[in-house]
Amino acid sequence: MKRITVTLVLLSAVVVAQSRDVPRFKPDPSWPTIPNNWQFGEVSSVSIDAQDHVWVLQRPGSLEDPAEKKRAAPPVLEFDAAGNFVQGWGGPGQGYQWPEVEHGIYVDPKGFVWIGGNGEKDHQVIKFTRDGKFVAQIGRAGQSKGNADTQNLNRPADAFLYAATNELFVADGYGNRRIAVFDADTGRFKRMWGAFGNAPTDGPVASADADPKGAPQFVQPVHAVRVSRDGLVYVSDRGGKRVQVFRLDGTYVDQVFIGRECRAPACGNGTTAASTAFSADPQQRFLYVANRSQAKLMIFDRRSLMRLDEFGRWGSAPGEFGTLHHMNIDSKGNLYTTEVTPLQPVNRRVQKFTFLGVTAATR
Repeated sequence: MKRITVTLVLLSAVVVAQSRDVPRFKPDPSWPTIPNNWQFGEVSSVSIDAQDHVWVLQRPGSLEDPAEKKRAAPPVLEFDAAGNFVQGWGGPGQGYQWPEVEHGIYVDPKGFVWIGGNGEKDHQVIKFTRDGKFVAQIGRAGQSKGNADTQNLNRPADAFLYAATNELFVADGYGNRRIAVFDADTGRFKRMWGAFGNAPTDGPVASADADPKGAPQFVQPVHAVRVSRDGLVYVSDRGGKRVQVFRLDGTYVDQVFIGRECRAPACGNGTTAASTAFSADPQQRFLYVANRSQAKLMIFDRRSLMRLDEFGRWGSAPGEFGTLHHMNIDSKGNLYTTEVTPLQPVNRRVQKFTFLGVTAATR
């Protein structure tokens, strides 16, 4: 009898594990409609505004073919939910320092558009109105003095505004290795932290694989940051092959490794956690992670960080990935991903994955 009881318990556990609910998606190859025969360069970032309009940031300067250069799209493009083009703008202008290499775009809850870059002298983030009028700039190009600098950034990768505190969280991320927090209205520096909540430092840092617990500092690039509705900060430590979770004040909470078993050259440059997004339900139950080097989109339980499912593979077909970069989600749960693949497959695109609902996992 005892043996039968154990067997039933084990079978029950298997059934529970197999019946986990996970989100399902389907790629939409018809999205978006690009006007004027425009050509995208590397598509680095995507953000969704309060109207579910999709904002895409791409790199005209990455185009090398003369014929493609003539057809280069503007750096910033806005599409409506159906994929129809709304407007485009961006580039150098009076009063601000446009980045050498466009990297991150973020539309905050008030409708302001934040742009950052990862060029060698991109030590600033810039704030615009939705129609491209300059509002403010944090930091100055070429002025970074390192991780202790509270006036400048150093090749910032991403930003996110947490409305409850009106704070802008910046993944400052290619030159520095920290999260830097600013007042979103005044640009005043408030606080910063590194991996595990440590003070961020300059100089050499251990590799992602040197310590079973992970490197004591973020491993560049610190590639993305998102803040959940319940006030947890999720940091994509791409070089460190992990996502780390913090409270708003920088107190370390937890981490999950992403593709740590992957080693170069099979995994390219060996960096994995490119960005995150949360599911659209009120509790933000699921955490999505873009695994750059393994061309996968991974699905986790957001609070426990238990891996539930994944999809994707290398390629250029709809639903496949080249070099995954940033991603975001709209209010209906649809996912949008960007790719910056410079070589074969030449994936310079934004993809939409339509949310199909939540069903039982099959793995």
